[in-house]
Amino acid sequence: MPAVLELDGSYGEGGGQLLRSAVALSCLTGRPIRVFNIRGRRPKPGLQPQHMTALKAAAEVSGAFVEGLSIGSMQIYFEPKEVLGGKYTFDIKTAGSVTLVMQTLLPILSFAKRPSEVTVIGGTDVPWSPTVDYFKYVALDAFRRMGLDCSLELLRRGHYPRGGGRVVLGVRPARTLLPMTAVKRGKAVAVRGISHCTNLPAHVASRQASSAVRIIKDAGMEDVRVAEERGEGDGPGSGIALWAEIEDGPNIGADVLGAKEKRAEEVGREAAEKLLAELKTGMAVDRHLGDMLIIYVAMAKGRSEIGVTELTMHAETMIWLTERFLGVKWSVVKGPGGSATLGVEGAGIY
Repeated sequence: MPAVLELDGSYGEGGGQLLRSAVALSCLTGRPIRVFNIRGRRPKPGLQPQHMTALKAAAEVSGAFVEGLSIGSMQIYFEPKEVLGGKYTFDIKTAGSVTLVMQTLLPILSFAKRPSEVTVIGGTDVPWSPTVDYFKYVALDAFRRMGLDCSLELLRRGHYPRGGGRVVLGVRPARTLLPMTAVKRGKAVAVRGISHCTNLPAHVASRQASSAVRIIKDAGMEDVRVAEERGEGDGPGSGIALWAEIEDGPNIGADVLGAKEKRAEEVGREAAEKLLAELKTGMAVDRHLGDMLIIYVAMAKGRSEIGVTELTMHAETMIWLTERFLGVKWSVVKGPGGSATLGVEGAGIY
């Protein structure tokens, strides 16, 4: 068995992403890990319910032996076995993010022995995590460009604080993981989006969409279409996700959630302005996608270069983690406005 890798869970952004990514890399490499000082700098340190589900899910799909899996725990030991694949259901039982659970499982199951179907129940559109539409139309689009075979079906939306959303992630084993070169973005040929509301009047989704479309068209984009969706769920909520379809490159996205004190027009305006700001940098990878891509390009065989619209603390933490775990060496060239070009010769483990 490989030597146990000791990781300080308070390093960098010191949050759940470090923990989830470390567990995913453990499953993919077969190397056991001990993570200490989990979320040590946060107001509520230690494991919280939303982290527990992701860790339990990773343990179940990999047959892992785990110690320290309890609320408030500051340390875990995780020792994976074989990832077989199959059919799974994971219920977060709160409005915890379903996309963060999927973000943990997708790289693991992409190299399982057989196809997988994973149902996750929880929050589909909640703060501090990618919305389900961003994950489907931006993140999964980029991962498929690298050779992953994955799909996502939204069955029911769930918002904070009730949750109750349901999604199904389909994953077929990938043949290989391709490197990515995406530094400067190509032409934005169209903008697409989904504006939704749950347990609210349909005009909420319509007003969000109309506001976003007007602002994007005023900025010079001609082909702009935002679908409007109204549904029923365990509680009220709304939001809008937008993505620009880029010539010869990954989609660039932005999303905003509704709130009681925020008018629907403001939600749409904020989303449009966020997307336009991402496009204005001229870089090929938006800030949130950059955070997610790092683990994949670090594992791929060959040289990758990605241009991120902003080098976030999450991204810097993932660079540190992949260097520790995989022995890769990143180059970081910072650009104007917080942008950066990231380069790495992948470890070629898949």
